[in-house]
Amino acid sequence: MHNNPSAKADLGFWLPSGDEPVRHPPARDDKPKQEAPADPRESARDRLIKGIGALTDLPALGSSVSRVVQMTSSDDEAVRSLANFILSDVALTQRVLRIANTVSYRTASAQPVTTVSKAIFMLGFDTVKTSALAMMLVDRMNTRRAQCVRTELNHALCASIVGREMAKRTNFKDAEEAAVAALFKNIGRLLVAAYDHELYTRIAKMVEAGTHTPAQASAEVLGCSFDYIAESVLRDWNIPDTIIHALANPPAGVLKQPKGRQEWLQQVAAFSSAAARLIPGMNEPGQEAACKAILTRFGGALGLDAHKLAQLFGSVAQETRVLASNTSLPIQNEEVVQGTQQGSPSPGAGARSVAHDGSADGVLSEFLLEPANPGHRLQVVQRHASGKPTNASDLLMAGVQDMTQMMASGRSKVNDLMLLVLETLYNSMGFRFATVCLKDLQSQRYRARISMGENFEAREAGFSFPAGAATDIFHLALEKDADIMVSDATVPKIRDLLPGWHRSLLGDARSFVILPLVVHKKPIGLFYADRALAAPEGVPPNETALIKMLKGQVVVALQTR
Repeated sequence: MHNNPSAKADLGFWLPSGDEPVRHPPARDDKPKQEAPADPRESARDRLIKGIGALTDLPALGSSVSRVVQMTSSDDEAVRSLANFILSDVALTQRVLRIANTVSYRTASAQPVTTVSKAIFMLGFDTVKTSALAMMLVDRMNTRRAQCVRTELNHALCASIVGREMAKRTNFKDAEEAAVAALFKNIGRLLVAAYDHELYTRIAKMVEAGTHTPAQASAEVLGCSFDYIAESVLRDWNIPDTIIHALANPPAGVLKQPKGRQEWLQQVAAFSSAAARLIPGMNEPGQEAACKAILTRFGGALGLDAHKLAQLFGSVAQETRVLASNTSLPIQNEEVVQGTQQGSPSPGAGARSVAHDGSADGVLSEFLLEPANPGHRLQVVQRHASGKPTNASDLLMAGVQDMTQMMASGRSKVNDLMLLVLETLYNSMGFRFATVCLKDLQSQRYRARISMGENFEAREAGFSFPAGAATDIFHLALEKDADIMVSDATVPKIRDLLPGWHRSLLGDARSFVILPLVVHKKPIGLFYADRALAAPEGVPPNETALIKMLKGQVVVALQTR
């Protein structure tokens, strides 16, 4: 599982080799004193790590990456956490939705995907998670326009997709970590390229000249290996040890089948990195020998033959093109990548590929049934002064259609449906905060469980009230199973019904909705959403009917679970 000091890169690519013993970064409290370093090269390494750490965007990137990496599909709260994270970044939200609406990932109904929660459901949690990580890495690092930075970003993007595809072919638990490990496999080279592209270029020239291995060149120029830099930064980002250990290079030569999950992660990360070097230039002369070499080394261990490898490369080429086109990253050898898309694509869970030739404008897309004017009605072009979109009814209708599809799939969980309704209300009605509040039987209190919007974490923590009888607007709505839509909360008769906890927590709320969830005549919770401005435009009957329909589908799901 750990790096073999005698391992060597044997494929002819610029891959980290095991020629140099791994020097693990010292713990922060064990760093050698700067006044008298034991090894002059160690001082150089420290200066290099410090310089890389000072890159302007790195701390923020590390914090974001750490949050997303720690979300796992086995966690019931993961979908909510991932959706909230994406929704907090407008650019990331738009990119995820663009990916979900490409022909490669189009659903059978051909309805546009307008919510992040639907995108996660349709593409699969792991696909959206690794795509978000890759896009974050590109956005933060691509501000440095050196060609070597773009080269390494393209490599990381492609490798992560290879890792994601390999994760679908194994029975190991939490296999999606392979995509994360593959994304970070070349992070050391990427960071050096971003920090000082001249150092990166010197190393590259030494390797290309054949006078040095990558390990020898990096040791001579940097005083340490790329792996050392990667481990140091990833530990600083609090990336789990399983992923960091997966970056170590497997033994040289033909690999045997892995004995456990950690060894499999290590093999997949190495394979993904090697494959990512090949895929952009698949049609170039001499690549056939390189493909045979990679198949000889990894095929037996990972269950690949020539046909499966060709299919994998075709699928990855297509998905890389889709992902790269939704970032600020130019696609390397775009015409070559298009030419390699000969495999059978296997998009994320729940998705169906309709462009079997790998092209977004493939022949089958000519015959894809499209809804009338699918896009223009689902864009928020104008808003009322309150912030509510003027085309709220169209947006709500799209949410109802998404809800129907998710329920018909038979794969949806109640939490998924609640999240979809919440996001639909939040976007369609222009709310600033929205939450689902459920009854806690143990404490006999209603507590916010799923929230989104402005300061949602702090507001969710404070959104709690006793389940006992009371005469405020929340208890009255629950008791009567009455959907409440308030356009001006300053009206005396409304203000008098607001409980003290609401005035304290959300005292600036000027318009809001309360939608009780009542199952078998027993209240179990409610949807709540508000704005900081009054909404004199109100909620017309057609919008009211759609909102009730959304809530009603959640109630049906609760009744049948």
